[in-house]
Formats: sequence, structure tokens, C-alpha cells
Amino acid sequence: MYSKKVLDHFKNPRNQGEMKDANAVAQKGNPVCGDVMKIYLKVNDDKVIEEVKFETLGCAAAIAVSSLLTEYIKGMTVEEAKKVTKDDIVKEADGLPPAKIHCSMLGVDAALAALKNYEEQAE
Repeated sequence: MYSKKVLDHFKNPRNQGEMKDANAVAQKGNPVCGDVMKIYLKVNDDKVIEEVKFETLGCAAAIAVSSLLTEYIKGMTVEEAKKVTKDDIVKEADGLPPAKIHCSMLGVDAALAALKNYEEQAE
């Protein structure tokens, strides 16, 4: 059902936890399934995401996708990260069951909200 990569990220999530010195934070939830993701970004002066952390309450796919997303966008510029789509994350996960595609959207939505939060603070 799940790829080896998804199972690995579920069993060994990367970048999990709170970030006290984040300069952008956002939280998104899915009212249908109840999954919630909070993402923390540390963006440097060159507008590069140098650190990412997450806290996710949800199913195995939601946790794995959150972990995958943090690794995927770390090192990207803000502009590059704003272009990430759910399809990018599903591909990065080596696929997801159709019923779990919404999990990839949760992470992307949270990341986009955090990036918007960062840009609003920078203005």
C-alpha cells in the first residue's frame, strides 16, 4: 500500500518537533480526516530555507509526507518553495494511495501559508 520511502519517513520522521527561533510558522488542518500539520521555517537573509520543522497529528501518510516535505524544501529559496505542488510531494514519496493524496496537500498548504507568513513579516 505504501512505498518503502513513505514507511521509512513514518517510522523515522525527519525534522520533527518545534522550532523556537522560526521566522515563519503556519498550521493547516483537514476537516474531513482531522489531520493537522504545523510547520516552522527558518529563512536566512538570502531568502533560503535553512531549517524546517514540523508537528503533525494524523495518519501514517500525513506524518510521512510532512517529513518528506521538510526534506524536499530545505535549501530551496522562498520563490522555489512557493512553486512546490502536491504532485511534487507524491512523486517524492514514490506514490501514495489515492485515498491518501489529500495528505500531501496538507503539507503543501501549510508550507505555502508559512511562506506567506514570512513574506508578510519581511514587508
